[in-house]
Amino acid sequence: MASVAPHAATRSMPAGLTAGMDRFVIATVAVFAFVLAGLLWWQAPADRVLLFLIGGGLGVALYHAAFGFTAGWRNFVVHRRSGGLRAQLLLIGIASVLFAPVLAAGAASGFVAPVGLWIVAGSFLFGLGMQLGGGCGSGTLFTVGAGNRRMLITLAFFIVGSVLGTLHLPWWLEGPGIGAVSLIGTLDPLGAVLIQLAVLGALGVALMEAERARHGNVQRSLWRGPERGAGATLLTGGWPLLWGALALALLNLATLLVSGTPWGITFAFALWGAKGLSALGVDVAQWEYWTWPYPAQALSASVLNDVTSVMDFGLILGAMLAAGLAGRYNAGSQRRLGARSVAGAVLGGLLMGYGARLAFGCNIGAMFSGIASASLHGWVWFVFAFLGSLLGIRLRPRFGLEN
Repeated sequence: MASVAPHAATRSMPAGLTAGMDRFVIATVAVFAFVLAGLLWWQAPADRVLLFLIGGGLGVALYHAAFGFTAGWRNFVVHRRSGGLRAQLLLIGIASVLFAPVLAAGAASGFVAPVGLWIVAGSFLFGLGMQLGGGCGSGTLFTVGAGNRRMLITLAFFIVGSVLGTLHLPWWLEGPGIGAVSLIGTLDPLGAVLIQLAVLGALGVALMEAERARHGNVQRSLWRGPERGAGATLLTGGWPLLWGALALALLNLATLLVSGTPWGITFAFALWGAKGLSALGVDVAQWEYWTWPYPAQALSASVLNDVTSVMDFGLILGAMLAAGLAGRYNAGSQRRLGARSVAGAVLGGLLMGYGARLAFGCNIGAMFSGIASASLHGWVWFVFAFLGSLLGIRLRPRFGLEN
């Protein structure tokens, strides 16, 4: 997720030196949350207020646990430290177990997308982009919420790339593919869960072996306990990664139960961009993508009706609240933005936006929610996004970014 781990400093900082809460930021969040929740209550379907609050919880969990996909992948590739990556495998495993009975009972629909060249190309571009942009889908949002100004640039071009992706996706879908494959549909739910847990477990063991081979030990960062009392840590951050994995998996289950579909991030970016172009006079509604039933309905309605948009708004405010509670709002913007860094944010955002549309989502919608839904496209996304990330890590120094 974000390359700037929000609590990296807090974790190494003695408790007595932790900054105090930022009451202005907390009060600002309260005002915006109250107004937005009121608008949702007044104008949107009944479940949107609850989904807004779930999004807020996701933002708090992402920030307080510094739960990073982007940095986790890079830490393993560059430093052979696997704690962040193993936390992601644990997160997906927990969600797979939670999702299976709900999906098998037909109580909700998982994210199951067709597999083809578009997934391969889109996920590779996304993996490359997230290393240059400094954060993935959710990482971009939660660092924006925490006041990181470079990530505002990444988000702006993430939106631009997303709209371009909607223009080209119908062409990509004419390429070679095998259609959608659901392990739950192919096997029984128990078999699908056991196979996924076996693969995730094998990957976790392989990661630990690689870390032990480099360092002679395996860091216990996944299970690291609170630095302060559990209550203080819960409120002001520095969560163990295990807490983050549990919170994100449970909140994704809550999303599934309330909205009928899992947690996603990036459809909203395409929608925001399309609405912006429409406001400028571009007839986006005639693009093939925006004539499909779900996008067409979303484009014609208020963003307050769109589940993904509502949850993204909540996530941003939740991360802002968490940063205020930790007294670290805007802590990621202390360095001067150089031209090469800005170029990386622009290119990374464009690649992530375009890639996410081709690959039916980002690390959340396609990988996390896709694999938890036992969809083959989630696994394909994981493999090719990781390959793209390898290239992105090699290119980061050219954009003035540290590895």
